[in-house]
Parts: sequence; structure tokens; C-alpha cells
Amino acid sequence: MIGPEEESLVPTRITVGDELKGITFEYPNGVLNKFSCEFLRVYSPSAEVVGHGPGQRKNPTGKKDVKVTRVDQVGNYAIQIIFSDGHDTGIYSWKYLLWLADNEEKLWDKYLNDVGCER
Repeated sequence: MIGPEEESLVPTRITVGDELKGITFEYPNGVLNKFSCEFLRVYSPSAEVVGHGPGQRKNPTGKKDVKVTRVDQVGNYAIQIIFSDGHDTGIYSWKYLLWLADNEEKLWDKYLNDVGCER
């Protein structure tokens, strides 16, 4: 069960965008967070991407055209996003999604720099 202090973490609506290339999260306070599928895929919280300990993160490449095939709720705390490349092991908690939104520009710049791409 979600307490009152956590209700603001839970989106009231999740919308998969045109051509399945992005996801928008709408919150009770009216905030909209929009992410590309590529960003969500390369920042999947799965062990495949994050690894099993500090310093083990891998940067998936070639995900520019990845799409969302399905979004499933996981209990009251998260969603699981299934991507067109078959990736389905990341559990995106509400707190993680808000952290991604707060750090999106910095994270995206770091990813592009790490894989040798320019914005």
C-alpha cells in the first residue's frame, strides 16, 4: 500500500507516444515527464545494463530505433517496459523514473560522450 507521502511519486497516466518511440508520465501535480524509448532503454535499471556492482555499467548501443512493445505495472511501485529489441528485465520504480527526469540532460550527455557520439 502506498502512503500519502508517496502518492506524488505515482503517475496518474502513462502514455506510449506516436509510433511507440516515447513514453510520457503524467503526475497528480500536473508535471509531465517525457522520455524517448532510446533513453529509457540505455538507462534500464536491469543487471544487463547496470551490472551487479559498482563500475559494471554497460552502455547499450544501436538503440536509436528501439520501440516499446508493452508496459506492465509491477505491484504499486514500478513498471516493466518491454522493448522491441527483446529487452524486458528492467523494473522502473516510480522513484527511479523521477530520478531519470531530474537528471535526464546530464545522463544523456554522459551516455553520448561515453559511446563517442555528439548531440
